[in-house]
Amino acid sequence: MRRHFTATGFVVEGDRTLLHWHKGLRQWMPPGGHVEPDEDPVAAVLREVREECGLAAEVIPSVAALPFAYPGQLPPPQAVLLEDSHESGDPHQHVDLIYFCRPLDGSEHVLSDGFHWVDEATLRANQPLDLAACGVAVPLSDDVRLLAIRAIEAARQERG
Repeated sequence: MRRHFTATGFVVEGDRTLLHWHKGLRQWMPPGGHVEPDEDPVAAVLREVREECGLAAEVIPSVAALPFAYPGQLPPPQAVLLEDSHESGDPHQHVDLIYFCRPLDGSEHVLSDGFHWVDEATLRANQPLDLAACGVAVPLSDDVRLLAIRAIEAARQERG
């Protein structure tokens, strides 16, 4: 089966993270998308966050960089998921590199349409999120909900 590399970013601010309703997948998702040719996954996730929700962000490192200048180092993802995809009628899999991110200090917080901050209490209570367009509440998938909680915890731990 063919595989595409993707990068996804759970953007955290305080005790909340950004999600949007993905019409094609019919589920709540954080920003993310395909890694482009010659693009590293960190550049990809930051580009996707900027393009999809309008925020300049940075990756929250999961481990400290090793003490050498060369070769360069990229922060490793928090998780790697293998997801079946049927985009464009072409069955394939996504190797999805999951990063936890935060908005850059001073970046504007004007969100693109469809993105909503979801707080930790809502995630922990496993409450469905309302689709404003149709007045229906839709639950989050377990992977999105649990990774969102983990992202908030990681950001809190890093803040100390």
